[in-house]
Amino acid sequence: MPYDQSLDMETFKETKEFEKTRVTIGVFSYNGGAKKLQLTRENLDQNEQWRFAKLGRLTKEEAREIIPIMLRAAEKM
Repeated sequence: MPYDQSLDMETFKETKEFEKTRVTIGVFSYNGGAKKLQLTRENLDQNEQWRFAKLGRLTKEEAREIIPIMLRAAEKM
């Protein structure tokens, strides 16, 4: 079955911007399933447009800023 965006319910979403990247923390439930924490990264490209990127590793600054948001998100699960 293909992904259906209308079945993806958002409970929490907060974005933290850094110099040329931003990380979004969200809590989503698909088709009435369990709530799950989702982390995504977007980077600014040469045209100043946001582009999805693999989250991968976090800098110390990013981790310090994102962990409190993750804890708030976990409260919504």
